[in-house]
Amino acid sequence: MQLRFFSIPVKYEAEAEIELNNFLKTVRVITIHRELICQEGRHFWAIAVEYSIGEVKTGKKSENVKNKKKIDYREVLSPENFEIYAKLREWRKQAADREGLKVYNVLMNEHMAKMIEDRIKTKAELRKIKGIGDGRIDKYGDEVLAILKKEFAGLEKKNEKSGQPLLFDHKP
Repeated sequence: MQLRFFSIPVKYEAEAEIELNNFLKTVRVITIHRELICQEGRHFWAIAVEYSIGEVKTGKKSENVKNKKKIDYREVLSPENFEIYAKLREWRKQAADREGLKVYNVLMNEHMAKMIEDRIKTKAELRKIKGIGDGRIDKYGDEVLAILKKEFAGLEKKNEKSGQPLLFDHKP
């Protein structure tokens, strides 16, 4: 950990602000301490930046994320499975909104697709999906399993009436 100190006058601060902002763009900031100082009629901000040198987060996606191919689950899943996927996606959006999270922090797309493809019915089966840990299972497991159970049962009834076999796999 390293420290760097800045003094930014309350009036005519543009140059000092630019210097501070340029510095902040080049380091990994740990914390910033600031205090308004009044000394001999001068007012200025005293700023101490704790930082480390290393990878700077720019807000841009890393190369791995940029180059990762997006999956269109409408093309990957059978129509029946995609209907279930859409229901899970709708539930995930509501759960994320309710908790103030990004949807991928609730469940990732690939998690939901895997649940459907594997016809997950229990929390033990959920645990086998890479990336779904006990925290997510405790928080969302009951809701997810209820949706899956209802949708799988609906598919079975629909397929029994039509005499068609159940479609669990990917599109050819």
